[in-house]
Amino acid sequence: MTEAPSNGSTSGDKAVSVHAAAIRAAATTQAPKHRQLLQSAKGGRILSTMMLRVFAVSTPPGHGVLTTTGRKSGKQRRNYVRAIRRQDKVYVVMLRPPDLAIERPLTVSSWVWNIRGNPNVRLRLRRRTFVGVAREISDTTELQQARDAICETVHLVDFGECRLHLRGRPSRAKIKDLHRYWFDTGIPLVIELADR
Repeated sequence: MTEAPSNGSTSGDKAVSVHAAAIRAAATTQAPKHRQLLQSAKGGRILSTMMLRVFAVSTPPGHGVLTTTGRKSGKQRRNYVRAIRRQDKVYVVMLRPPDLAIERPLTVSSWVWNIRGNPNVRLRLRRRTFVGVAREISDTTELQQARDAICETVHLVDFGECRLHLRGRPSRAKIKDLHRYWFDTGIPLVIELADR
């Protein structure tokens, strides 16, 4: 993960600073609730690698395997992501684990940098692979649609995911709270699936 560059303008810098402070504050509140393994970027990479192996053939509902093209290497890169489909759109969010969000709140994952360089992606949902075009979401109406999809959707597998990330017994309320944290401190994206 690398830090996002500033756009150089004074008002833009102030907005970025306010955004970074909000991410840091949310992460500081959430950090004590998270298990130690998954507070950092390293822990997130370990979990993603494990999930890629576990779900090599088929992903569970609400999750997918995203394939991007490396912006420097040109090689195919796969990541396990939370992916909520609504018709021809799939909403995903780049997560910032609490420790990372506190230390470097504007960090951007390599797969998001890859999308910025080449938005054409492949996404495996369950046993099907789709092609699509990914982009970050900035429109307020679309952001709300993405937030509703990602934060309010709870699948059975999310209870296990909650157990991996948070201390204590999983519940629907804790799962939704975790998803809201991810959305509010991460980078929401939409993948528009191509007609097959």
